[in-house]
Amino acid sequence: MCSIIGYCDPACLSDDFCRAFYRTKSRGPDDTRIKDVGGGILGFHRLSIMGLHPEGMQPFSLRGDSVVCNGEIYDFLPLRGELKAKGYVFQSDSDCEVLLPLWREYGTDMFRLLDAEFACVIYDGKTHSFVAARDPFGIRPLYYGYDKNGAIIFASEPKNLVGLTEKIRAFPPGHYYKDGVFFCYNDISAVKEVCRDDLETACRNIREKLIAGVKKRLVADAKVGFLLSGGLDSSLVCAIAARESKEPIRTFAIGMEKDAIDLKYARQVADFIGSDHTEVYMTPEEVVASLETVIEALGTWDITTVRASMGMYLVCKAIHETTDIRVLLTGEISDELFGYKYTDFAPSAAEFQKEAEKRVRELHMYDVLRADRCISVNSLEARVPFGDLDFARYVMALDPKMKLNKYGKGKYLLRHAFEGLGYLPDEILWREKAAFSDAVGHSMVDDLKAFAETRYTDEEFEEKRKQYTHAQPFTKESLFYREIFEQYYPGQAEMVAGFWMPNKSWAGCNVSDPSARVLSNYGDSGK
Repeated sequence: MCSIIGYCDPACLSDDFCRAFYRTKSRGPDDTRIKDVGGGILGFHRLSIMGLHPEGMQPFSLRGDSVVCNGEIYDFLPLRGELKAKGYVFQSDSDCEVLLPLWREYGTDMFRLLDAEFACVIYDGKTHSFVAARDPFGIRPLYYGYDKNGAIIFASEPKNLVGLTEKIRAFPPGHYYKDGVFFCYNDISAVKEVCRDDLETACRNIREKLIAGVKKRLVADAKVGFLLSGGLDSSLVCAIAARESKEPIRTFAIGMEKDAIDLKYARQVADFIGSDHTEVYMTPEEVVASLETVIEALGTWDITTVRASMGMYLVCKAIHETTDIRVLLTGEISDELFGYKYTDFAPSAAEFQKEAEKRVRELHMYDVLRADRCISVNSLEARVPFGDLDFARYVMALDPKMKLNKYGKGKYLLRHAFEGLGYLPDEILWREKAAFSDAVGHSMVDDLKAFAETRYTDEEFEEKRKQYTHAQPFTKESLFYREIFEQYYPGQAEMVAGFWMPNKSWAGCNVSDPSARVLSNYGDSGK
C-alpha cells in the first residue's frame, strides 16, 4: 500500500497539512515526497512494490501534469507497449507511470481501460485543475472533504482529513471527480445482460477467470505472502498460487490459543499444497489491548468489521515484524459474489441478486476496508483476486437462479468449479462456511462482548447510546466501539452507512447479532 493526498488549493501547505499527511506514514514507509504543483499540493508516501528503484517514486510528472496513485495496474505492460509506440518514454518500471500518458491520450476515458486496484489524483497543468478516481470495488481507499474556503481535499484515509475538513466522505468506487462533479465510469454491481451459461460452462469460466485473477496478482518486485484461514476462499487462492509458483508459497494463519477453528484447516491446506506455513496465536489479553489501535486504524464503529479485524490485524502485525514480505493475497469479495450463510434464506433469485448488488456497492465500507487497513497499517499491500474485474463481472452477470443455494451447499458454483481437480482436499472444498471472527476462536467474540459488558451499567448504556442518531448503538459492545471511534473521528460516523447485518426483512434473518453463529443454518460451520 501507499498513501496519497491531493489538496486543491495552492496556499494549503502548512504544519497542519504535514501532520495530517504523516498520520498514514505506515502505508508508505520507504519514502515521502510533497510537491507543489502550482494549483495545489500532491503528497505521496511510498511502499515499494513495483519498480523498486528511486525512479519509481511519485508524484510522476509529464509536460506540466502530475499524478499520485496508490494502486496496482495489472495491465500496465500492454498499455505501456501501446504508449511507447505513440512516442512516450518511461523512466521506471513502475506500473503507475503509465497514468499520465494515458491521461494525455484518453482523458477521463482512461479509467475504463484500467484493469487495476487504484486510487489516484491527477493535476492537469493545462487546465490547472484536479481529477481523482477510484477503482470499481474501492479496494484502494480514497476519501474527500472541503476546507473552510471550499477547496476539496483527497486522501487515502479519514485520519488524513481530521482537522482539515468539517465532514469526511468516502470517495464513491467506480467514479472519477472532475470540475466539481462525480461521474460513474464503472458500476461493477450493475448487470447489463444476464448470462445464461449452463452450469458446467459457468463453472469452467469461474475456474479459468479466478486462476487468471490470481496469476496476475503474483507479479511483484517485492516478496508475496498469503493469508490462509482454511476456509474455501483463501484456500483456493493459495492452492492456485501454489500451482503457479516455482517455490513453495508462504502462508499465514491465526487463531486463539484455546479454541481456534481455522488453524487446523489452514494447516491441512498448507500440508496439501506444500506451503511454508506459519501459525500465529493470540490471547484474550492481546485482543483487548489491541482494540483501540484497531478501531483507530479502521476508522469504523461497525461490529462485524471490528471483530473480523482483530485476528487480521494481529497476523499482519506478526508478518510485518518477522518477515520481509510486502504483498499479501487475501480471499475477500467471494462472499458478496457467491453468497453468505444468510443468503441461503433469500426468498427468490431476484432478491439474492439485489442483495449481492447492495453488498458489492457497500464493500468499501466493510470487508474491503478491513483488509486494507489491517494490512496497510502494518506496511503491507493487499491484493484481492476475487475482486478481479473480469471474474467479478462474469459472476455478477450469471443467472441468479444458478447462484441460489438449491444444492444443499453454499457457494456451490465456486466449489464445483474446482471439484475433482486436486486443488484442495474434499474436506476443505466442501467445508461449511465459518465467519472469520468466529473461526479464529469463538472465545474471541465472547471475550469482546464480556469486556464491553463491564464498561457500562444498563442505565449508563441506555443513556449514552441515545446521543448518537446515526447507526445508534444497540448493544454495549457496539457502544464501546462507537465511543472509541468518536475519540479519533469525532462527528464522522456517517462515513459508514450502517451496521453490517443480515437482511432482516427475510425470514430467518431478523437477528440481533451480525455473527452467522446466530443463524439457524450455521450447523457444522463452527466445527
